[in-house]
Amino acid sequence: MWTSRKTAGATLKILKHVQRCCVLRVLQREADGQRRLCRCMSSSGPPWRLLFFGSDQFAVESLKLLASSRSSSDEVVDSLEVVTLPGDVPVKRFALQNQLPVHSWPPDNVDGRFDVGVVVSFGCLLPERLINKFPYGILNVHPSLLPRWRGPAPVFHTILHGDTMTGVTIMQIRPRRFDVGPILNQELHQVPENCTADELGDILATKGAHLLIDTLRTLPEKIAHKREQTQTGATFAPKINTSMSWVVWEEQSCDQIDRLYRAIGSRVPLRTTWMGRTIKLLDFVGKYHISLSDPTRRPVPGSVTYQKESNTLAVCCKDGWVGFKAVLLKKRLTAADFYNGYLHQNLKKTTPCRTEGGLFVSRKGGTDASHQKRENSVL
Repeated sequence: MWTSRKTAGATLKILKHVQRCCVLRVLQREADGQRRLCRCMSSSGPPWRLLFFGSDQFAVESLKLLASSRSSSDEVVDSLEVVTLPGDVPVKRFALQNQLPVHSWPPDNVDGRFDVGVVVSFGCLLPERLINKFPYGILNVHPSLLPRWRGPAPVFHTILHGDTMTGVTIMQIRPRRFDVGPILNQELHQVPENCTADELGDILATKGAHLLIDTLRTLPEKIAHKREQTQTGATFAPKINTSMSWVVWEEQSCDQIDRLYRAIGSRVPLRTTWMGRTIKLLDFVGKYHISLSDPTRRPVPGSVTYQKESNTLAVCCKDGWVGFKAVLLKKRLTAADFYNGYLHQNLKKTTPCRTEGGLFVSRKGGTDASHQKRENSVL
């Protein structure tokens, strides 16, 4: 009797495996009249055989939850393997530490081995021939409310543009373009006041991981009720680069500089020029109130003064003052160090450079008229 049960159990496992691997190739005609290859599996629900594509720490949160679900009562994930990019990236480190099979990009021999793919913060377009190898397509966890902020840096642009509401989206990917596929699931999230892009990214990584699991639980139903994205409200979120870090004192308000710092300051320091030299502005303290010795003379944007009582450099912008506790010139300097070693020495000079020594100059500014206005203004 024991041998019979064991044999029956083994036979059942083999039958299930055969059922999962039974893949029928059919040709379906799309609405535009073209034909494409797709696959239909006899199995219609979890647990799924899953191939994960990811690279950075944001992606690790989803991978971590997928990995833990293999041994949970959810029965969402049957098997889990990982595709990642070259180098010592967070996803590869996590996969190796947790004995997950790792494939280099692009992966080889995925035919019939997986039910569904998941892409999280991967950065590479997946070709149509690869997408078609997954009977249930490839899902993407995206940290915005698509179609708003399509592209590689949605969290940064959410903070930069002062959005008060964001969220996460689970969509099916399509070839040739990022973030345009049909939406399977979405969850809203109110942006916390004064939070940074890093803080918001951590929140959305966790929220996105849980929304992914929720989507996988009822994936066929979610696919049946998917909705196409509209172009209404679509915006693009390009990568963060150093050109965005230059402060334009004449054009940017206190709130805009605050959002810029919270969006990119942890990765790309804000920059300005002083006496023809690039200065990186560190340890932003936000909007700053100062009392001028001559309130009738309005300082020009870029005017900088040292506030001894708080050890802060206050800089005039479009509608007020903002403060910084430190700068980077040749090395990191506190506000006091910069004032004593550089700013104060130039302000004591009686040459025409005297006024310029008290100004941070916008890299994008500097017309003859504004230059003359600076020359005629002294704090």
